This record gives sequence, C-alpha cells and structure tokens, in this order.
Amino acid sequence: MTRRAPRAAIDPDQRKTWLRRALPLVKAHRALLATSLLMSFAGLVVQVQIPNLLRIGIDKAIVDRAAQLSTYVWWIVGLALLQGVINYLARLYLLRTAYEIEYDLRNIVYAHLVRMPFGFFDRVQSGELMSRSSSDIRAVQMYLSFGPSILVQCLIAVVAFGLMLSINVPLAIVAMVTMPVIGFLGVGMRKAVFPVSWLIQARLAQLATIVDENIQGVRIVKAFAAEGRQLRSLGESADRIRWAYLQDARIRSRWTPVLDNLPRLGLALVLLVGGLMVLHGGATVGTIVAFNSYVLMLQPPFRLLGMMIMLGQRAAASARRIYEILDTPSDVVDGPAPLALTVRGDVRFESVTFAYPNGTPALDGLDLHIRPGETVAVVGATGSGKSTLGRLLGRFYDVTGGRITIDGHDVRDLQLASLREQVGIVPDEPFLFSLSIHDNIAYGRPGATRDDVVDAARAAGADGFVRALPEGYDTVVGERGYTLSGGQRQRLAIARALLVNPPVLVLDDATSAVDVTVEQAIHESLSRRMTGRTTLIVAHRLSTIGLAGRVVLMADGRVVADGTHESLLREEPRYARVLAASLDEEVAS
Repeated sequence: MTRRAPRAAIDPDQRKTWLRRALPLVKAHRALLATSLLMSFAGLVVQVQIPNLLRIGIDKAIVDRAAQLSTYVWWIVGLALLQGVINYLARLYLLRTAYEIEYDLRNIVYAHLVRMPFGFFDRVQSGELMSRSSSDIRAVQMYLSFGPSILVQCLIAVVAFGLMLSINVPLAIVAMVTMPVIGFLGVGMRKAVFPVSWLIQARLAQLATIVDENIQGVRIVKAFAAEGRQLRSLGESADRIRWAYLQDARIRSRWTPVLDNLPRLGLALVLLVGGLMVLHGGATVGTIVAFNSYVLMLQPPFRLLGMMIMLGQRAAASARRIYEILDTPSDVVDGPAPLALTVRGDVRFESVTFAYPNGTPALDGLDLHIRPGETVAVVGATGSGKSTLGRLLGRFYDVTGGRITIDGHDVRDLQLASLREQVGIVPDEPFLFSLSIHDNIAYGRPGATRDDVVDAARAAGADGFVRALPEGYDTVVGERGYTLSGGQRQRLAIARALLVNPPVLVLDDATSAVDVTVEQAIHESLSRRMTGRTTLIVAHRLSTIGLAGRVVLMADGRVVADGTHESLLREEPRYARVLAASLDEEVAS
C-alpha cells in the first residue's frame, strides 16, 4: 500500500490560536465530517419527536380515549429504529473522520521530524518526541473530530426547547431555567482545568522518556545492577503524574457533579410547576410526561459539554506541545535553487569551523583536500574532530564557518537528497532495523535483488555468518540488531553502504568491532571496491590505516600533518603517539 500524503498542513501563523491553526486539517475532511454531523442532527430531530408522540398518545389514547394506543406505540417503535440506523451511520462517518485527521497529523509531525538535523535530536529527548507523536496527537484528534459532534449533540437542547415552547411556553421556560447556570459553570471549569491538563501531558512525556531510555539501555542497567535505582526513578515520575491526575480529579469532583445534577433540578421544577398547572387546568398529564422526557434528554448533552471542556483543555495543551516541534525550523534545508548532480568526488574542506549545538567545539579552521578516487585515512586522538568530518560532509550539520565543497559546489547548494545518495556513511555504531537481514542491507536500495544484496554482503565479509543463521538472509534481527554481535552489525552496515555504491564513502571506524582476521578479508574486498571511489576513513587500527594511500593527522580540530603512513611515522612524533595510544586501548579492551 502506498503512503498517502496529508491532505492539509498546520497553519504556520503562530499568532493564531491552536484551534485556528488546526482548522486546515478539519477542512480537508469536511465532506466526511459534514455528513456525520448532518446525520447526527437528523437523528436528534427524530429523537425529540418521541416525547411529543408520547404526550399525544397519553392525552388522546389513555386520558381522552379518543384514539388507538397501538398507533402511537408503533410510531414510537418505528422512530426508535430509524434513529438507530441514522446514529450508526453518523458514528461510522465520525470515526472515519477521526482516523483521517489522526493519520494526517501523525504524518505531518513525522515528516517534520525526519527533516530536522542531528542537532535537534541532540537537544530533544526521544521519549518527549514519542509522547508528542502519540498521546498528544490522539488528544488533538479527539477534540477536532468529536468536538463538533458534541456541539451537534448539544443542539438537541435548542430543538427540544423549540418543541417545548410550541407545547407550553411557561413550562418550557421553567425546564430551561438551569441551563445558563450550567454554561457559566462550564467556563469556570475550563479555566481551572487547563493548567493541570498541560502539566499532565508534560509529565506523561517525562515518564515516556524514562521508559524509553530504560528499554533502550536495558543492557547497561542490568550490567550495573541498577534496576532498583531505575525503578525508583520511574516510581518518582509516576508519583508526579499521579499527583497531577489527582489535582485533575479534584477539579472534576468539584465541578462535574454540579454540571450533571443541575438538569435534574430542572426535572424537579417541571414536576412542581407542571403538577400545579395540571391541578388548575393549565396543562395535561401527557405534557408533564413529555417535559420530563425532554429534561432527561437534555442531561447527556450537558454531560457531553463537560467532557468537551475537558477534551478542549487537554487538546489545547497537547497542540501547543506539538506546535513546539512543528514551529522549530530546520537549519539544514535545501537552498532556493538546489543542485541535483552526479559527483566525481573532489572533496574540499576550506577553513571549516564547527561547534556542536551544545557549544562543544569540534573543528577550528580545518583545511583538507581529497581528490577524486583517493582514499584518505584520518587519524587523531579522541575529541580531535575526526567523526565530525563525515557528519558535515553528509550535511547532517552545517558548518559554523568556512565551507565544504564537492566538485567545486558548496554542499549547502546541493539538493539534500541527492547529496546523501552520493555520500555513503558507515558509522562506528551501526543501527539495524527490526527487519530481515536482506531488508536491512537493501535499506538504501529497496528494489535491490537478492544477488545484489548477497554480493554486497560478501564484499563486507557478512555472507558467511548470514548463511549460517537459521533463515539466512530472511532472518529478522532483533531491535537495533542486538541479536547480532557488534562486528556482525558493522559488517551489515558496510554492506548496506556498498549496495548503494556511492561515489563518496565515509567509513567512521567501521570495523572497530570486527575480529582482526575477518577485518583483513574485509579490507581486501574493500580495496577492490574503493578503486575509483573517494573514500574517507576515520581510523584507529593500524590495519585500517593500511587501506589508505594517504594519512591525515588531526589535533584540536585542525589538520596538523599530512602524508603517507611511513613518512608520518618517521617524521611526526604526534602521529606515533596517537598510534601507540590506540594500540594500548585495543590491547586493554
């Protein structure tokens, strides 16, 4: 099934209220919603006829004995059946509207998230994003779809009041005397509920963050026997949510009983005044029965009105949390006229300066030229800025100063999708999806054949262990690939990049978890694959450095030495010290 694009977007004007900004979503599905509301209103019209028929039947068939009682009985049964059919269709169209709005809103949020650069995800916790992409979206959807339906349900008060006026004006006024009070109390309830609704949503997001981190980091939690500490942290977060829910419950307990019981006060007034009118000949018994039915009929809409107030406050809080994401612009976007071109692979870093969003400096006036088809190894101590080169080259971050060019074009002038299709990156911590091994390797080329996938796996030294798995390439890996070893995950990540066959390849310490003997076989294959391909290798192992004909030494965010491995080892003491430190770390591990 192909993905349908959202039919509307959130209004970007931040000066508007949250509801006005969301109206384009509702308008995009107005046909479905209008059909549901019209049918719901038709059902109400049918419903309010039943008490009137009851009044006429009592007065004419029972009191006056001037008509057949069965006639009115069958009319009431028929109207009840008709109302049931109408309400079924109204509910069906309403739920379709709700799911369509939720689909659009969820896709809008996700589409925005995938456009955001790495820096955004460095700042925002994944649990927060999960909460805003699930419970917050559901709260907004509930109000946008069910809110109009509740308002239509409340129209029964208008229709019923009109019928009551046509029957007996004084008694109709008595029946509706409590309704203005209900409206006034509803406004007070709305003001009291909003701050608590915001607090509940925020604390639910905090809890989601804790749960997400504990699930993702369960191996670390268990390794340090920190289950008790994490449970206490979870308990404290749950206690904060419980406190917020208790405040919400206290507000509901003060306001909801009053809103629910005021219509019942109207019922008592109808019985009192109507009874006196019957005794003095100003009304009939059927009229009192009908008015009692109308007053009882008014109770559910006003109870729904209270629910709508609660939904509205929860939706307002949730919408503002969603808008915080949507209103955060991406600082890595396509330019006004982005170029989509096939690159040769001439890469230049020209006086590049960069600091991460948290202020950590990484590069300081770095200059580096990699010629087309050249393989360059980048070596340096931890924190020297090696991995940052690949992240900037793929434009996952934008440089703070200077520029990076490919074939003479600033990467900021290239179309992002085109750039990333032609700059393949294999990170040192590869991520695998909960898919089959075939689908993980073919992630960058979903239409790749099995032969293409197997060929890439062989080049990455992965074919052997994949075939040894119970289902071979159809084996589904566990979440994040944790059912495989670190070295196996790295080999699959290399295969994934090689299958795309990018003209520029960045290997960010991509074989650090691979056994040395296996690494040698991978390097032999990579050496053939890298011919004619511009390759940047972030290296720690001496064996990895051997893949490159040229080595660059980095320190303090700059290139401090450039040459062959042999020349640097002979002439640059800092290079020898970095290699020695890396060797000590490898032996220690």
